[in-house]
Amino acid sequence: MRLSEVADFRLGKMLDQRKNKGDLLPYLANKNVRWGEFDLSEMREMRFEERELETFSLKNGDIVMCEGGVPGRCAIWRDQLPKMMYQKALHRIRPFETMNEVYLYYNLSYRAKSGHFEGLFTGSTIKHLPKEKLALVEVDVPDLPTQERIAAILSAYDDLIENNRRRIALLEQAARLLYREWFVHFRFPGHETAKFVDGLPEGWDKRPLIDLTTKLGSGATPRGGAGAYQEVGLTLIRSLNVYDYSFHDDGLVFLNEDQAKKLANVTVEKHDVLLNITGASVARCCMVPDRHLPARVNQHVMIVRTDLDESSPFFILHSINAQQNKEKLLSIARAGGATREALTKDVVGNFEILCPPNELITLFGDQVEQMHEQAETLSALNAQLTRVRDLLLPRLMDGRIPV
Repeated sequence: MRLSEVADFRLGKMLDQRKNKGDLLPYLANKNVRWGEFDLSEMREMRFEERELETFSLKNGDIVMCEGGVPGRCAIWRDQLPKMMYQKALHRIRPFETMNEVYLYYNLSYRAKSGHFEGLFTGSTIKHLPKEKLALVEVDVPDLPTQERIAAILSAYDDLIENNRRRIALLEQAARLLYREWFVHFRFPGHETAKFVDGLPEGWDKRPLIDLTTKLGSGATPRGGAGAYQEVGLTLIRSLNVYDYSFHDDGLVFLNEDQAKKLANVTVEKHDVLLNITGASVARCCMVPDRHLPARVNQHVMIVRTDLDESSPFFILHSINAQQNKEKLLSIARAGGATREALTKDVVGNFEILCPPNELITLFGDQVEQMHEQAETLSALNAQLTRVRDLLLPRLMDGRIPV
C-alpha cells in the first residue's frame, strides 16, 4: 500500500521572520533529526499563532522525516521536550490506526537506507523528497499483530542501544565536570594550599597547541569525490562524523588501498583528537574511536596529535571543548567576513590553552582515560547491536524470518 493510504503526513511551517506571529516555541529543523534519534543540543525557536498549534505541533508517536539534505532520515518523536513544533524541511508522518508507528518507522527507515527512495528524489546537488513523492512510497502492511511483533523484536535492540547511549552520556558528563572543577573553578587536588598569582595558581601558564602536539594536519577528498567512496575498506573521517566529545558513525565512508596510500600523511592514530576546521560545524572536536582505526581524515578535519611528553590527549580534548576556548575558536573562525567559517593550521597551532603542571595533567588524563575506555566499550557494543538490527530488519520486513 502507498504511504498516503496508511498515514497522514505534512510538511512543517516555513521560517519567515517577517511574517511569523504569535508565541515563541521550540521547533525541530533538519539538523535535529538523526537516524533513529534526535539531537536536541541546539534548539531554535519560531513564532506560532494559536490556530497553527494543532497543525504544526508534534505528538507522541509521530514519525519525523527529513525532506532534504539526507531525504528519508527519520526518527520517532516521544515527547522528549514539551510543546515541540517542526519546520518546513521536515515531514510529520502520523500513522492511521491500522499501522503500528514503530513498525512503520522501521519500514520507512529500511527503505530510506536501502535506496528505495532514490527514484523519488528531486534536485541535482541537494536532494529533496517532496510531499507528493513521499505519498507514492510503498509500505508493506501485514496484520497489526504481526506489525507489533516485528516492532517488538527491533525495538529490543534499540532499547539496549539507547540504554548504552545514556550510560555513555553520563561518562562524558563526568569527564566534563571533572575538567571544569579542576581547571575552570580551580578546585583541583591540593588547591587548598595553592598560591595564586594574578588569578591563576602558581606554576600554571598558557601554552600554544603547537608546543603540546607532534602533528596538526588535515587531509583531502579522494579524486572523484563522493563517487569514489567505497562500501568497505579503510575509514575516511569527515566533518559530519565529528561532534563535541562524540563520534557519529552516520555517513561514515571508506577508501580502498590505493586511495588510503595517497592519504598516508594523515593517518589517524589511537587517541588522536579530531577538530573540524571548516563550515557550519567548525570547532567541533572529539577523540577518534579505536573501532575505526586505521583511518584517514578529509580536508575539513584536522588531526591534533598530543606530544605525550608535554600533555595528555584527554586534557587537550577537554581544553579545546571548554566553553571559553570554544567561543574563542568560533569567533576566530567567523572573523574576517569570510563566507565560510574556517580555522587554519597556524590559528590552531598558535591557539593557547591554560596548562597546569604536568603532574596534574597526568592525574586528570589517567582518570578520564578510564571513563573514555568504558564509553568506548559501550560504543563498540552499540555498533555491533546496530549491525545485527540492520541485518534483521529487511529479513523481518520481507518475511524471510517468520514472526
